[in-house]
Amino acid sequence: MDANNFDFSCFKAYDIRGRVPEELNPELARAVGLAFAAEYRPGAVCIGRDMRLSSDSLAEALTAGFREGGVDVIDLGLCGTEEVYHAVFSQGFGGGVMITASHNPADWNGLKLVREKSIPLSGDSGLLDLKRRIKDGDLPKKGKTGAYLKQSFRQEYLDCLLCLADLKNLKPMTLVADAGNGCAWQVMQGLLPHLPDKVIGLNVEPDGTFPNGVPNPLLPERRESTSLAVLEHGAEFGIAWDGDFDRCFFYDRQGRFIESYYMIAILAEELLSSPARAGENEGAGEKILHDTRLIWNTREAVTRAGGIPVEAKTGHAFMKERLRAENALYGAEMSAHHYFRDFGYCDSGMLPWLLLRRIMGRTGKSLAEMVEDAMRKYPVSGEINREVKDPAAAMRRIRARYQKAAFDINFIDGLSMDMGSWRLNVRMSNTEPLLRLNVESRGDAELVREKTGEILSMMV
Repeated sequence: MDANNFDFSCFKAYDIRGRVPEELNPELARAVGLAFAAEYRPGAVCIGRDMRLSSDSLAEALTAGFREGGVDVIDLGLCGTEEVYHAVFSQGFGGGVMITASHNPADWNGLKLVREKSIPLSGDSGLLDLKRRIKDGDLPKKGKTGAYLKQSFRQEYLDCLLCLADLKNLKPMTLVADAGNGCAWQVMQGLLPHLPDKVIGLNVEPDGTFPNGVPNPLLPERRESTSLAVLEHGAEFGIAWDGDFDRCFFYDRQGRFIESYYMIAILAEELLSSPARAGENEGAGEKILHDTRLIWNTREAVTRAGGIPVEAKTGHAFMKERLRAENALYGAEMSAHHYFRDFGYCDSGMLPWLLLRRIMGRTGKSLAEMVEDAMRKYPVSGEINREVKDPAAAMRRIRARYQKAAFDINFIDGLSMDMGSWRLNVRMSNTEPLLRLNVESRGDAELVREKTGEILSMMV
C-alpha cells in the first residue's frame, strides 16, 4: 500500500467524501478500515451502504481492511445512515461506517464514520488521526483475521422509531413520500403497517444512476415533482429525502416547500411539551440546539415553550458533539438534519415526519396552519449557494458593507450579522466549493429580497 497514490482531499470536515475513483477508491477505503482498527481497536463494527454504483466495491474493500486489522464486521447491507447509528448505539458495537455521499452527484461516494455509542469522527476528532496513520504507514500488520457476518437490525430500528414517535388515535390521511431513488422506501414499507394512512410513493426504487435527478430537495429544481404529486393526490403533506435519508423535507397540502427553519420550531415545541414530560414542568430548562443560519423564529418558539435555545456550529459531527456536551433534548440545522437525544444523540430523517404526524393527530391542524404565522413573522431568503472565486474575500466585502449597522457580529459558523430588523449568515460549505447565504427579517419580505440581492452582488 503506497500512501503517495492517495488523494487525501476527500478527508472533509466531518466525513470522507469525494469523486470515485479519482479521490475515493477501494484501496483508500481498505486503508481507512486498517487505520480505524489500529486507532480505536473497536472489536466489532457494522457497515452499511447506500444505492450508489460504487458502494458495493467500497464496502468490500473497507470490510477487508477492518478484518485484516482483526476487527469483526457486521454487514447491514443496503440501508440508511441512521440505521448504522442505531445499530452501533443499540447493539454496543465499537464503531460503524455508512458508505454514502448523500445528495452529491452519482460519481461521488463517501464514508461516515462513528466510534462506540455512535460518536462521530470529524476533522476535529479522529479523521485526521486516520489520515496521519495512512500517510505514515502506521497500520496493523497481518494477524488474526476478523469475522464477517451479514445481519439486519431493521426491526429493532423500526421498533425504536415507533416507540419514540408514540403515535396514537390517528385519523387516516393521504401522504406523498418521495424517496428520490435512495434508500428511504424500504424503511417506509416497515412503518406503513403501523399507520392508517394512504402513502403515495415516488421514485421508490433504489438506483445509483439517479434517473430522476440527484436526491437533494434543497435544490429548487428537485422540488416540482413532489409538489405536483401532493396537489394531484390531495395529500395532507409531502415528504422527500436525500439518498441516505438522514435528512427529510416537507411540503404542505398546497404543495409549498416548507423551509426546515420553520419545522425546527414545530418539532422543538412538540418535544418540549411531550406527554412524557408531564408533571416535570414539561420542557422547562431543556436545551434545544440550532445552527447559526436562521435563528429568530427558533429562539422565540423554544423560549415560549420553556426551553433554552443554544447556537451551535453546522455539521453533523459538530452538532452531535455539542448535543452530548449540553445533554440537549433536540437539535437541528437548516439543511434538514434533526438530532434527538433519545435516538443516541444522532440525526434521523424518519422521526421528524412521524412526530409531525403525531402533532396533526393530536391538534387537527394542517402543516400549512402550523407554519403560516411563523412564515409571516420571519420571512427568509432560503439558502442560496454560489460558487465564488475567492470566498474569504467575498465574506470580507459583506462584513465591511454592514458592520457599522450591525448590533451583533459573530463567527460561530461563517459570518453572522444582526442589523436589528434583518440579519444574515454567510458561510463556506464544508463539502462543496460553495458560499452559502441565508437572510431573514422581522416581518418584512421585501426587505429580505432587497438585502439578498445586495449581498449576492458581492458574492462574485
